[in-house]
Amino acid sequence: MSSLLVRNARLLATFDEMDSTFEDGGLFARDGVIEAVGSSSSLPATADEIVDAEGLVVLPGLVCTHHHFYQTLTRNLPAAQNLELFDWLVAHYPLWARLTPAHVRSSTAVAIAELLLSGCTTASDHGYIWPNGCRIDDQIEVARRMGIRFHAARGSMSVGTSKGGLPPDDAVEDEDEILLDCERAIRTYHDPGRYAMLRIVLAPCSPFSVSAELMSASAALARRRGCMLHTHLCETRDEERYCLERYGLRPADFAESLGWIGSDVWFAHAIHFDEREIARLGAARTGLAHCPTSNMRLGSGIAPLLAQQRAGWRAGLGVDGSASNDGSHMLDEVRHAMLLQRVAHGAGAMSAREALRLGTRGGAEVLGRDDIGVLAPGMAADLIGVRADTIATAGGAVHDPLAALVFCRLPGVDFNVVNGRVLVRDGNLVGVDVRALVEEHDVLARDLVRA
Repeated sequence: MSSLLVRNARLLATFDEMDSTFEDGGLFARDGVIEAVGSSSSLPATADEIVDAEGLVVLPGLVCTHHHFYQTLTRNLPAAQNLELFDWLVAHYPLWARLTPAHVRSSTAVAIAELLLSGCTTASDHGYIWPNGCRIDDQIEVARRMGIRFHAARGSMSVGTSKGGLPPDDAVEDEDEILLDCERAIRTYHDPGRYAMLRIVLAPCSPFSVSAELMSASAALARRRGCMLHTHLCETRDEERYCLERYGLRPADFAESLGWIGSDVWFAHAIHFDEREIARLGAARTGLAHCPTSNMRLGSGIAPLLAQQRAGWRAGLGVDGSASNDGSHMLDEVRHAMLLQRVAHGAGAMSAREALRLGTRGGAEVLGRDDIGVLAPGMAADLIGVRADTIATAGGAVHDPLAALVFCRLPGVDFNVVNGRVLVRDGNLVGVDVRALVEEHDVLARDLVRA
């Protein structure tokens, strides 16, 4: 049995129901599960692993509810820097159709490294293009090695341009083969248990790249096997026009007609909803992966996040793909979520603590987890420590160290613990040769684009 002791934190924020905080705080965990949280003097004096958190703010690890790991290979492409979503996708599809298993493994490692360094402990990735022998197994192999808690969303595209879809025909899969591989992934990897390190999600990509039949069949399979469902929805007005022309329904009505509503479903972006749709989906406790940086980068719009939360939506944060965000920085996503709602609704729209709650407890709820997102006995030992005594927080942390993590722009975290295991120490990844990782990745990225 292994134990972990974190002590001497300048401030420990639990994000429990009482929003409890402890100055000179810490926690004790055994075998990846928290046993005690409180002042450092109240905790055991020894453990197998001791983290001195002096000068740090400690809080639950951040939860990323939407990403596309493979896109680290194509971020910042000059031809796509100033495009909106549909044109941006058309510019990228031919490149993504050249992906190989080596590309998937390398991009997964780079994305996870970025996430860990920016405070993420649990991530869901939406991989929806699987050419040239690529499989979700390639991602899972890397995620297991790097130690992040992982919700692998087996995405898919099945409707190419010849059938009225947006992606080229060489980027889509046969629907029967998609469903067979989804079943295989669930059977091989899905862990529904408490403290699971790996779960499978079924995630047809979008209304403009899959059929209604695949959406319905995926929902039936997921519910039969106890998995969650995820897709893009209402990201742009182009998508709305596509659904009206093809199905005679707005995107939300289209999704609901196929059973895509409820506490086992979450949508990425969810920007262009009307009041009726917000109320209906909220009453069903549907989930939202809010991706503020990507929404700004592509000019997609500002999600009606506050109205969605009031209506009962489960809401968390995602970085979206690294080619529509150009980073995988979860602390930045928390900051941008707060600032973007203030742009839309005024300076009192969202507080720093509310933004951090979105990034921690909110994300856990979106992923259907009741064992992460809070620092309390019986919860998973997933936590981060952020320095509040550096130039980035000078003059800010003295007033409110927790809010300083959002109002001040921080480069990353000092430590990151997942399942009781220290993955980032003193701001550096443990056991990862970052230089070699980047060199390999950049060779693959260059070759992918030049091919």
